[in-house]
Amino acid sequence: MLRALYSAATGMESQQLNLDVISNNLANVNTTGYKKSKIEFQDLLYENIRSPGAEQGSGTELPTGLQIGHGTRAVATTRVFTEGELTQTGERLDVAIQGDGFFQVTMPDGTLAYTRDGSLKTNSQGQITTSDGLTVQNGFQPIPAGTTAVNISSNGQVTTTGSNGTQNFQVTLVRFANPAGLQNIGRNLYLETTASGTPETGNPDENGFGSLQQGYVEMSNVSVVQEMVNMIVAQRAYEVNSKAVQAADEMMQQSDNLRR
Repeated sequence: MLRALYSAATGMESQQLNLDVISNNLANVNTTGYKKSKIEFQDLLYENIRSPGAEQGSGTELPTGLQIGHGTRAVATTRVFTEGELTQTGERLDVAIQGDGFFQVTMPDGTLAYTRDGSLKTNSQGQITTSDGLTVQNGFQPIPAGTTAVNISSNGQVTTTGSNGTQNFQVTLVRFANPAGLQNIGRNLYLETTASGTPETGNPDENGFGSLQQGYVEMSNVSVVQEMVNMIVAQRAYEVNSKAVQAADEMMQQSDNLRR
């Protein structure tokens, strides 16, 4: 019965973490470029009372064993990098990535980070930045003062037109062998890790890289309906584990009262 108490407690703790992940997904349903997370579980150690295949005398073997588990635990939260819905904004510097790829930005300390958020801006020097003012790399050139038109093609060719004439440059994207291994640091940013692999650079719409869509942003890939279903499942799982704790407690109470 004590085993049941602890096993059910691990289930309650795991479902609490599950609910935390679901809540974070729902909170970011309107976050540009957000990728939803899913939590993964594994069962804990087993007590082998009888091992399958053990000899039972007279040369016979047990076809099955007797194993008692000790509950569950959360082992990972995985980012799901499916595409979110593209929303038209009409802004000339809003760029959505349709397919595989990230924008590369420079952090204040000089390190590189990566994002799918294409809500790009310009600073006082004309440099292309994120909403937080981080400079976007990928071959983006400063937009000169007096520019009247900016055209970004699906393959990354950028043409600016204005009082200073016409300027052309090529922008690129980066991708990773295992994007789920990137470290999320908030603000729609990811950091490279050993698990993600090193970034690979390439032109948009070539060699499997995604294409660029000017005037659009990629919204979150969170499905509110699916997350609500997941929430109900997590709530019921938490409830049934709490019932197991209650049942074990009542059984212990009955055994304590046997002397009366």
